[in-house]
Amino acid sequence: MIEETLVGLVDRFNRHAERNPAVEEELDGLTRTIAIRITDERSYAVDLLGGRLTNLRTGANGHADMTITTDQVTFDQLVRKEIGPMKALVTRKLQIDGSLEDKLLFRKLL
Repeated sequence: MIEETLVGLVDRFNRHAERNPAVEEELDGLTRTIAIRITDERSYAVDLLGGRLTNLRTGANGHADMTITTDQVTFDQLVRKEIGPMKALVTRKLQIDGSLEDKLLFRKLL
């Protein structure tokens, strides 16, 4: 379930970046490995390269520039936009480890 949702999010983000040159320009040259840890599920990782998300994989072992940690319920709520990232952060349902730039990047990825 989560893996299918992540595949859909990656596809949606990449299509959005393709249609909006400003997004692609803003992210161009930015290379990040993003780990996604669902506390009651699995961990995943995806790479941001050339303004696109690529190489979605199960398992977030190894180096990550940014780590997103949440539970499955909160993840689903974020995807359905039933809760915003800021509210999830403030209520400690979501944790993002990374630079301030990476934390701001997270909002663009949803």
